Amino acid sequence: MARPRVPAAAVAAGGLVGGYGVARWTRQRPLGGVALAAAGAVAARQWHRDAGPKAAAGLSAAYVAAFAGSHPLAKKVGAWPAVFTVAAGVALASWTVTRRRGH
Repeated sequence: MARPRVPAAAVAAGGLVGGYGVARWTRQRPLGGVALAAAGAVAARQWHRDAGPKAAAGLSAAYVAAFAGSHPLAKKVGAWPAVFTVAAGVALASWTVTRRRGH
């Protein structure tokens, strides 16, 4: 029986939110980074399979940019709102790119 696949958009958004949550609640930023990187790797693999190497590279760059961009945004709107905002942006980009390719 085939196991259901979690959409890459959800994996990427979950990686951003989960990575921050792990870092905050454990007070171990490197542990949050591990969660962030693991989810990013899973999402990148799915993006590659669903939309090809160029889309995977672009969406992976967007994932990293979202992580980096959440820091200055957090100074303006707060940490959790910033993380949820960038996670939604990456999820939307992922969904848009993978849906455009017919998957």
